[in-house]
Amino acid sequence: QVQLVESGGGLVQAGGSLRLSCAASGLTFSSFAMGWFRQAPGKEREFVATINWNSVKTYYADSVKGRFTISRDNAENTVYLQMNSLKPEDTAVYYCAADYDMATMDRYWGQGTKVTISS
Repeated sequence: QVQLVESGGGLVQAGGSLRLSCAASGLTFSSFAMGWFRQAPGKEREFVATINWNSVKTYYADSVKGRFTISRDNAENTVYLQMNSLKPEDTAVYYCAADYDMATMDRYWGQGTKVTISS
């Protein structure tokens, strides 16, 4: 079955950096667009970034543009989210998602990794 396993979350101070990873299995990784979403306590899940199958197209939420970078390694079946200049409002559980269509990004989900930014 399809598995998306996130890692790399943790507690960092504001201004710091983290790199999240999402290892995929059970699917033809290079056929899927991949994305990152997040859900802060008491809030709805929101889009963070997405990347198409060959890394030609990337999209970011305005709130993370210029600070976060999504990338992927199709040889390693892994997608990454490099997060720099972190802010307390970036605190959330971050989820990896996979779908054939970048516009939907709702087919498969990981279990999430928690990111906490202290002020």
